[in-house]
Amino acid sequence: MARFSVLVAAIGSQLLGLTSAIPYSEYILAPSDRTLSPVSVYNINGTVDNAIALTISGTGEATFAANSNITYDYGKNIGGIASFVVSNVNASATGEFIGVGFSESSLWISSYGSDATNNAGIDEIIWFSITGPGNYSLDLAHNRGGFRYLNLYHNSSGTVSLNSLTAFFNAAPSLQNYTGYFHADDDDKLNRVWYASAYTDQLCTIPSDQGNSLSDLSASDPNGTTYWFSNSTLTNGSSALVDGAKRDKLIWPGDFGISVPAVFLSTNEVDTIKVSLQQLFAEQNAETGAMPYAASPIIEDPPNSVVSGITSVFSFTYHLHGLLGLYYYYKYTGDADFVAEQWDRFKFAMNYSLSYVDESGLAYIPVNNADWLRNDMGYHNIEANAILVYTLKTGLTLADVIADNSVTANWTSTITGVETAANQLLWDPTRGLYKDNENATIYPQDGNAWAIISGIANSTTAVTISNSLRSRWGTYGAPAPEAGDTISPFISGYELQAHFLAGQPQNAIDLIRFMWADFMLDDPRMTNSTFIEGYDVSGALHYPAYSDDARVSHAHGWSTGPLLALSSYVAGLQVLNSTNWIAYPRPGNLSAFEAGFELNYGSFASSSKVHGDSTSYSLSTPAGTSGSIILDIPTYNANVTVTGTANGFFWTQQVDAWTGGASPRGISFWGPQDSTSGTVEVVEVPGGDYSVTIRRCE
Repeated sequence: MARFSVLVAAIGSQLLGLTSAIPYSEYILAPSDRTLSPVSVYNINGTVDNAIALTISGTGEATFAANSNITYDYGKNIGGIASFVVSNVNASATGEFIGVGFSESSLWISSYGSDATNNAGIDEIIWFSITGPGNYSLDLAHNRGGFRYLNLYHNSSGTVSLNSLTAFFNAAPSLQNYTGYFHADDDDKLNRVWYASAYTDQLCTIPSDQGNSLSDLSASDPNGTTYWFSNSTLTNGSSALVDGAKRDKLIWPGDFGISVPAVFLSTNEVDTIKVSLQQLFAEQNAETGAMPYAASPIIEDPPNSVVSGITSVFSFTYHLHGLLGLYYYYKYTGDADFVAEQWDRFKFAMNYSLSYVDESGLAYIPVNNADWLRNDMGYHNIEANAILVYTLKTGLTLADVIADNSVTANWTSTITGVETAANQLLWDPTRGLYKDNENATIYPQDGNAWAIISGIANSTTAVTISNSLRSRWGTYGAPAPEAGDTISPFISGYELQAHFLAGQPQNAIDLIRFMWADFMLDDPRMTNSTFIEGYDVSGALHYPAYSDDARVSHAHGWSTGPLLALSSYVAGLQVLNSTNWIAYPRPGNLSAFEAGFELNYGSFASSSKVHGDSTSYSLSTPAGTSGSIILDIPTYNANVTVTGTANGFFWTQQVDAWTGGASPRGISFWGPQDSTSGTVEVVEVPGGDYSVTIRRCE
């Protein structure tokens, strides 16, 4: 018997915002204190007496004999400024030196340096001349944004004793002050993935003056060491949301469709998102309206041409992702004033996008246009055109906020034209997928996921795509053939959304379980706390876009798609704007869950429980809002009752068993859309607390 999709709000002590306790805080990976000590000794080369002294459980001092080094394990990926205290020195004639190196993965622990932030080689060791007892600390420019393992090297012939080793954790302004939570009673894998996603985004929320300088990015010697700095100023605020914790510490708009919603749903870092968006819009091309591929630093030391080269590149898709960032910000904050400030820039940029639409009805993308490091972006590309449709639809929502109807006719007709042309030119019914472009033999993951999200694919087509994508899964995840032998957690995050929108929640939940939990979280080569940016279909930690495997980031914001999927699709808490919402849970085979989050305009919470022949659930949404409750009809006859616990609301209906399979139903920017098959809907529900029961009947 298939379980009925259920929605339950956490009433009483679980309601977010009504209690000082954060629900399920035991899963939070962020530290409670910013000064961190390693938890264990991972490896020793040479002789280090009492090495455990420098761990959190140790006492005394660790003494390094001649030419010895040690790797300490912090137990999870962290970031910050390393310091150590020398308690005693027995110096040789040539003096004593201690070096510091880092690695996110155990694969790249080395006697010669850190893992990598540049295109070749490994990052250099930072050396200290030990002149006597005292505190030695890396300078701010050498804060390391992501590392689980810290290496100490002693390359001299005397002895040096240390009695302290710490890292000052300087990411994550919120630390453990979460405003969101998720818990599935019968699936701890999903719980751990949600919190690892939140923590990954926290590591990518950094002080604004600690961005990458990329000053040695052009290095080409695979056996050499490169210099590295993290001292660029990225925003005019105190923080910035960047691509990765260790590397690509710049504001890349491509991540925002995944990382921005995840941040709002977990820690609600409003100011960080706002100043990061401001920097993107500030760098809009004043002549064309093009948005930057990445925002260039406000201050860069030392200056170099590599960053200016990256930020001056035009990417059709990243240009649109930058515009979508404004929509996500408005959706989760209700800040119409900020939309008004950026509205002329948004329209200018949107008109530039529309200049690429040709007589076919589709946007024609320059061949080899920049994107997320996939191959062969160009022509009438399905991903680019689907993101264009989605951005136009969000733009119409923002136009309504601003009360600007001057764009309505043009943008609406363009949406219709792109949708029609894409289905005529790019849909292949024999493969059950869209082609990459009219000349391609590749059926991409990115374009097919986005076709569902954007609404280019109708409800029937969406189900077909969902099943076709699932049929391609391998041992380690969902492939992205448009990028060769790549598995991209970034694009797979969009695939998760596509499965839910296609009415196939189990496809999404299964993918989270084996790709994110079993492999990306639990494989011993991973950090076991944050999510890698990409890897090979064979399971090798090789990202085909890079020649240097040590460069791969193990904490990348674009890999945190499960957080949105679990909070907004499994738990069904879909925020449309500051006054409207949809509660549409799709928990697949989960028997019980709880979820919630707090935004500037109020708290949302839901939970569920299956009890034999009935399901009980409830919902809490902010006063002054309104929305719809949508429920999938079960595979048995049932009575459905919705009761407002304080406002006298009452609704009931008997439904006949649904035997039609998947219930694909998208959530548009104005409310439910497309097929209503297999669902019941309760509309115009005022914000408040609700209890729902679904009971089997004959």
